[in-house]
Amino acid sequence: MIHASRSARTWLITGAGRGLGQAFARAALDQGDRVVGTVRRPGALADLQASHPTAVREILLDVRDASAVTAAVDEAATAFGGINIVVNNAGSGLVGAVEELDEQQARDLLDLNLFGAMWVCRAAIPHLRSGGGGDIVQISTVGAIGSMPTFGLYNASKWALEGFSEALAAEIAPFDIRVTIAQLGGFATDWAGSSMSFANPKPEYDDLRNTLFGTTEIPWPVADPQAQSTDADPRTAAEALVVHLAQPDRPLRILIGDDARGQAALAYTARRDSYGEDRDFNWPS
Repeated sequence: MIHASRSARTWLITGAGRGLGQAFARAALDQGDRVVGTVRRPGALADLQASHPTAVREILLDVRDASAVTAAVDEAATAFGGINIVVNNAGSGLVGAVEELDEQQARDLLDLNLFGAMWVCRAAIPHLRSGGGGDIVQISTVGAIGSMPTFGLYNASKWALEGFSEALAAEIAPFDIRVTIAQLGGFATDWAGSSMSFANPKPEYDDLRNTLFGTTEIPWPVADPQAQSTDADPRTAAEALVVHLAQPDRPLRILIGDDARGQAALAYTARRDSYGEDRDFNWPS
């Protein structure tokens, strides 16, 4: 339901066709807001359009194409007369040791996870500014705090996302545009399935893969669709984001997911310890 103290807002959500993106869209619609969702597959938002025919628009977009992003964001801004909240959700994973990575795979991942979000921000800022402000949400991960063997490039893409987003937050604060970096833990999405790419494996890393994943098979064996997932429901991530955006004094970063805080603590501890015992400063408490 719409909160009595405000009018409906318009969300622009990239990668809205499934998983977390669709959960964010449903949460926005449930509170009476409107959604413009970018998708890679036509009709991905058909169910939402059927249930909310006057509040949902679908735009085909590959966020790696900077000129297409500008046109799509302009189209989104005209759909409902402006944009209030931008959620950069589109992204994918890549598994591979650094030695295994193919140049084009690496560039494609950075184009999607890093530059795609940057192009959306760049195109959306004028619309948010002309509307008197708003929010940009960067969907990140606890993997942007630490790293994991064979996920190095994915970690790098999210570390870089957070680096430019922190600078962006200071640049656009005078326009009353707020930035949120949402560091997510594990959620039951297709991120580890069809959204995951794999480098061409080298046998030298088979022991490492077996230790990490319990298999040397690449790509991973297809998960049993009947198996019970241990990851959280994406709806809980969407609910947490809605609550965060309702806070007047929301911080730059938010941890989302039952496992996120524990993973963040481990990552920051490892970062501290990486300076060794003879470091000449005291780690902030």
